[in-house]
Amino acid sequence: MPRGKTELSLTKREMDVMTILWESNTPLVASEITKMDDSLNINTVQAVIRKLLDKKYIEVADIVYSGTVLTRSYRPTLSKKEMTVQRFIRQFQENDKVSIPNLVTTLLKHEKNEREVIEELEVMLEERKKLLKQKEE
Repeated sequence: MPRGKTELSLTKREMDVMTILWESNTPLVASEITKMDDSLNINTVQAVIRKLLDKKYIEVADIVYSGTVLTRSYRPTLSKKEMTVQRFIRQFQENDKVSIPNLVTTLLKHEKNEREVIEELEVMLEERKKLLKQKEE
């Protein structure tokens, strides 16, 4: 999860690089990132990497050889799912006209297994109630 800046908006190029890193099973060096997307050049990737490092969305995973030269490899510090959830939370907090019950109801309307999700939510709500009760005592 990002530490430091909480800005969750990414430019198209930043998102392109993040997507490549998310889809990779191993850390990548800048030159490998450019090979995975023909629209990216090395200068763009290096600039984007600096920005993503500043935002703490990626980190240096290792120093490795790229040919005969030592270079840094990078990996994301948060998953695509974590990024989506953080962006959602931020947007939700900025819009005070949406209540949590209305939000949950709307999300449930679009759920394929609505009954199963409701049952799962009921269990989670009971656990949450117990936790809140323990804190009050």
